[in-house]
Amino acid sequence: MKYLLLMYNREDAFTAEEMPVEMQNALAICHELHVESKYVAASPLEPVATAKSVRIRKGEGAVVDGPFAETKEQLGGYVLIDVPTLDEAIEVAARFPSAFRGTVEIRPLEEPPA
Repeated sequence: MKYLLLMYNREDAFTAEEMPVEMQNALAICHELHVESKYVAASPLEPVATAKSVRIRKGEGAVVDGPFAETKEQLGGYVLIDVPTLDEAIEVAARFPSAFRGTVEIRPLEEPPA
């Protein structure tokens, strides 16, 4: 089953010195998952200052700056994995730096009907 791991943390959760190290740690996990045929895709996201949110209400559209939710933690990246169980997805999520300084949300992907 495919699971999307959404990495949330404050944009200042890692110092400028820590960020390259933690990115290498995350990449190493992705490489290990790839060797095990469990890796699908991953990418960090640009800062929330670059985000736009689109809302349509009563037929009227609006594009606003920033993420939809107002929180201290922002979505900083994602990893898409393919593992047999939710328990394994939890084990993988617990290895990423965001689990230590923020939150890793695990979302199973819904398979579209054939």
